Amino acid sequence: MGEIEDGEADHITTDVQGQKCALVCECTAPESVSGKDNLPFLNSVLKNPVCKLYRFPTSDNKWMRIREQMSESILSFHIPKELISLHIKEDLCRNQEIKELGELSPHWDNLRKNVLTHCDQMVNMYQDILTELSKETGSSFKSSSSKGEKTLEFVPINLHLQRMQVHSPHLKDALYDVITVGAPAAHFQGFKNGGLRKLLHRFETERRNTGYQFIYYSPENTAKAKEVLSNINQLQPLIATHADLLLNSASQHSPDSLKNSLKMLSEKTELFVHAFKDQLVRSALLALYTARPGGILKKPPSPKSSTEESSPQDQPPLMRRQDSIPHHSDYDEEEWDRVWANVGKSLNCIIAMVDKLIERDGGSEGSGGNNDGEKEPSLTDAIPSHPREDWYEQLYPLILTLKDCMGEVVNRAKQSLTFVLLQELAYSLPQCLMLTLRRDIVFSQALAGLVCGFIIKLQTSLYDPGFLQQLHTVGLIVQYEGLLSTYSDEIGMLEDMAVGISDLKKVAFKIIEAKSNDVLPVITGRREHYVVEVKLPARMFESLPLQIKEGQLLHVYPVLFNVGINEQQTLAERFGDVSLQESINQENFELLQEYYKIFMEKMPPDYISHFQEQNDLKALLENLLQNIQSKKRKNVEIMWLAATICRKLNGIRFTCCKSAKDRTSMSVTLEQCSILRDEHQLHKDFFIRALDCMRSRQTQGALNESDDPETGCLTDNKPTSRHFYPVALLLVSSHLLVVWLILSLALLLAKYQ
Repeated sequence: MGEIEDGEADHITTDVQGQKCALVCECTAPESVSGKDNLPFLNSVLKNPVCKLYRFPTSDNKWMRIREQMSESILSFHIPKELISLHIKEDLCRNQEIKELGELSPHWDNLRKNVLTHCDQMVNMYQDILTELSKETGSSFKSSSSKGEKTLEFVPINLHLQRMQVHSPHLKDALYDVITVGAPAAHFQGFKNGGLRKLLHRFETERRNTGYQFIYYSPENTAKAKEVLSNINQLQPLIATHADLLLNSASQHSPDSLKNSLKMLSEKTELFVHAFKDQLVRSALLALYTARPGGILKKPPSPKSSTEESSPQDQPPLMRRQDSIPHHSDYDEEEWDRVWANVGKSLNCIIAMVDKLIERDGGSEGSGGNNDGEKEPSLTDAIPSHPREDWYEQLYPLILTLKDCMGEVVNRAKQSLTFVLLQELAYSLPQCLMLTLRRDIVFSQALAGLVCGFIIKLQTSLYDPGFLQQLHTVGLIVQYEGLLSTYSDEIGMLEDMAVGISDLKKVAFKIIEAKSNDVLPVITGRREHYVVEVKLPARMFESLPLQIKEGQLLHVYPVLFNVGINEQQTLAERFGDVSLQESINQENFELLQEYYKIFMEKMPPDYISHFQEQNDLKALLENLLQNIQSKKRKNVEIMWLAATICRKLNGIRFTCCKSAKDRTSMSVTLEQCSILRDEHQLHKDFFIRALDCMRSRQTQGALNESDDPETGCLTDNKPTSRHFYPVALLLVSSHLLVVWLILSLALLLAKYQ
């Protein structure tokens, strides 16, 4: 059934149920449909490709050529190392800020010492993990047999690119990519008490209802405190830089440069002032005041403001008071208003002075311009001149005042908001840090896959104007296909995976021009907001739209749809609970629908009309919702519809199971054959043969134990694909399942009798 093309490798055929397989050759040379110019960029993140070529007949008795490729990604280790380094830097900075809180009452001072002790231990553990990861050499991915190793916790399991390239006789060549990876989960931590979804909910409920004497802030307020602190750290040096540029323009006596510098200074200062309008800053200042050894009564606020502050609407009680904590009436809130307002007043003084100086300069030039050239020198001499240093001398005191006022605001706000972060760690200290560790582990695995998928998608669609416009106008949909069951430990894995994928909403991408041969991505930011800088070679960077080249942040919209398909899911559906899967699918459908609405609103009408002519996305979404709400057992139609919608929306596709092996390989090969049938007119009589051929392990030739990624080391030039497994494995599993169910039923009946 298959033929070898001229110049290809050895002919490999297998007998699958009496029919020859269509595999015609096996190779290791990579291939790119986007041109050879992109190969160095793609090869910088992919490694050890395994390629197979097939020929299958179409419905009109023509031949289509299929090129299947699987590649590892060096980002499996690079991204975790980048992320851990970022966490260490962030935690060291937080620990230093907690140390600089100043003098606290004995209760809070002891609490601070305890927090710092545990946080320092956590930083040391992160540093040890980073050191061990830096020692890793050899394989560029983590096999499933290593998922329980502590030093590899942050590394995703079996992260690979599965690519199918189709050459059809009548249709345009097409490329289909799926990223396969093990479900992001903290395997070393275990799942005895559930996963992140359950643990975070339980932790927050207990923290809110506890009788322990500490100040409670909601997760939203804690995240807001981190955001404000981050904004402070970013804006303060920017304002100082623009203030110095303003003085430099003044010393040069340049009106245009002075106006531009003033505009930038005003914008950044207004952002700085706006950051402190949140009520959280006021409540944090009060909380810190109560934690000092003794609060001095300066000026009691009016009864009205006291009532408003002590009983905010729709907020939980701010604190669980101790007898030693002063009441709110002892705190002068107007002092903060005065300090905060001084920044804006200082900026207004600078603006007024600049306007005055420019007006004088304009008046001088205007008077000279209304006279003949012969009279101009004498008239110019008659007008009082302002030497260049005069502008500098008049602006310098005002700039100095602005910096002083800003420094006082930063000092107070930083201490108060750091005190909020201290409260996050105050309750159940070991448990809080362990939850942070678990969340970091799961997020690291999810982020490594996302960055890999984003770079590959960018490379394959770099010269597609519609995709690039969608990228910076709307963002990208990232669809995860989960195949985990809702039974036993896999419930905890699914709970981890759901939180890890949801946390990817905190990630934005920024494309920059590579200044060297190093094009590996760099991660910046903090736990609540990450920016991944993707480096492109100069030639590729120049082809991007202006908005992207100017550094616009590109956002992603991750969604997860899970359908358990193995024998454990059969038990869960008959004797257990599948509500977790149902709620996850429903929640993520709403996110997908929200992205679709944004897509329809922001994309140009011409692009949308062309889109809708080929793909009725609205009908697909309605069909997906019906299938989610039908609660049908093992409804794999959900997976097919979600994947189709993702491809139609130019999204990034992921397929995950426990270890990205059996279930993942079966799903990927079924999807590939379905695409060949529905999109490329694969002959209906050859669907099963094509599926068996892609899944057949024999098509890879004889395998040594050392060539198996799951049992030994990979060779440098020919790693083995895990996406080709015999159908007999499923047949044996199904028979064992039936026997197991019968025996289990017999044991249950005997027990109750």
